[in-house]
Amino acid sequence: MNTYSLLLVDDEEEVTQVIERKIDWDKLGFCVIGHANNGLKALEMIEEFQPDVVMTDIRMPYMDGMQLCGEIKSRYPTTKILLFTGFDEFEYAKEAVHLEIEEYILKPLNAIELTEVFAKLKQKLDQEIDEKRNVETLQKYYMDSLPLLQANFYSTLIEGRIYEEQLEQYLKDYQIQFEAPVFGCIVIHTSTNRVPEGMNPQLLAISVERQAKEQLAPKWKAKCFAYLGNTVLIVQLRQESEISELTDECDRFCKYVHRILGAVTTIGVGAVCNELLELSKSYQGAKEAVSYRVLYGSSRAINIKEIVPKKQVDQEVSSEGELLELFKMIRLGSEAQIEESVENYLKHLFVPSETLQKHHVALMELISTLYRFSENNEISSKEFSGEMGEIYQILINLEPEGLKKWLLKVSLSFREQITDARSSSTKSLITKAKTYVESHYREEGLSLDDICEELGVSNSYFSSMFKKETGNSFVGYLTEYRMEKACKRLIETNEKSYMIAKSVGYTDANYFSYVFKRQYGVSPSKYRTEYAKGEK
Repeated sequence: MNTYSLLLVDDEEEVTQVIERKIDWDKLGFCVIGHANNGLKALEMIEEFQPDVVMTDIRMPYMDGMQLCGEIKSRYPTTKILLFTGFDEFEYAKEAVHLEIEEYILKPLNAIELTEVFAKLKQKLDQEIDEKRNVETLQKYYMDSLPLLQANFYSTLIEGRIYEEQLEQYLKDYQIQFEAPVFGCIVIHTSTNRVPEGMNPQLLAISVERQAKEQLAPKWKAKCFAYLGNTVLIVQLRQESEISELTDECDRFCKYVHRILGAVTTIGVGAVCNELLELSKSYQGAKEAVSYRVLYGSSRAINIKEIVPKKQVDQEVSSEGELLELFKMIRLGSEAQIEESVENYLKHLFVPSETLQKHHVALMELISTLYRFSENNEISSKEFSGEMGEIYQILINLEPEGLKKWLLKVSLSFREQITDARSSSTKSLITKAKTYVESHYREEGLSLDDICEELGVSNSYFSSMFKKETGNSFVGYLTEYRMEKACKRLIETNEKSYMIAKSVGYTDANYFSYVFKRQYGVSPSKYRTEYAKGEK
């Protein structure tokens, strides 16, 4: 039996406790994950736990129930909302039909009525999930997916095998329209190893593709198709800066399909481009971003522009697939994997049947490709310094074992510098964020969106990096910083609490007191009094 998560929101704690005690939630198929006593706290909990259902009162401090419902529908449209109200609020609540409230429940709450409401809601949720998981529906959807000609065109386009003189005719023949001035590719990878029990991995991937078409494709005017075991979306943007918003939406999508379908997905977001024929670079970047899940984890979106700390790395061109594999291991692999890749590459370099001339050409290709890799990543190595001609003269005289040692040493040096650069980039990002807070903490509207817009990164990437480096969420850090400043002013000045509140970004003095007491266990005035006593 499916069990759904429920968040209770009411500023009267005894009300939520009574609701939780009155109902046999396990029997109904629900689990109460927590309580919130105001709309702002509820939003924090919804972002963290993403409950299936939110049951909220209307009248609450700081953010009332109607505002909360609007925020939920805007950010988490699949979340079901139940609104309980007093009789005098009922007509006011009913006016908000655009919020798609599941049920309006009049106070005082009745256990029998509540049980009936949640029983019906359980049936609705089960039906929605059954539709998404129904094998016959998925198989039919698989047969009725995008027309083959269109899918072939999209795959050929992202592989860079469409020429400029062909493009217009293809678009006309296949009735394809691209309208936006900026384009990009995202790659959705669904794990075939981590799937729900009894679920066919292929059908699960198709279900994820379907959800992508329903939730991501319309907003971004995306062309969605399956390619090489993944789902690929060619997205259209009004401007380049929208890539951060797209990344955040992809991140929420990964968490959504994991919660609803049990699918473990990673979405790679490639760099944007201004021409359709440049989509191959965006696709290659999106594919590379997906491979970074070994570092950043699955069930999330990874933007290639955010994780590469220096210049955007172009895909190195080499006739040897083994050399490309080596570069991949330099970025993502262990020392043992790098050594194995070096050996695999050298097996193809030292082939007895090859002529000496071909061997020398291969060495020149190796050197030039290593140069491109180091330039694009802004890295250097003692073993790989000087003129290309000088390095070439050294390498042509090395026997296989000597060349292996040289290439392994260079590869490990590259790996160390890329790892250091990645770490340095993250620390620099956090330092800039803290500096921004120091300059803007007085502004009431300072938010996660502001800081990410200033830094040019997505909310999801910044939040995960900030939490990883500091052990705290950005909102938590901002609150603590403001409270520290408030404490200092309480001790060093005679200013009124409402003035201090305003000076640290809170126009609502009551909410400031609420946050302060939650942080320190006492009100601002009592904090000042106790400090004064301690001084005496």
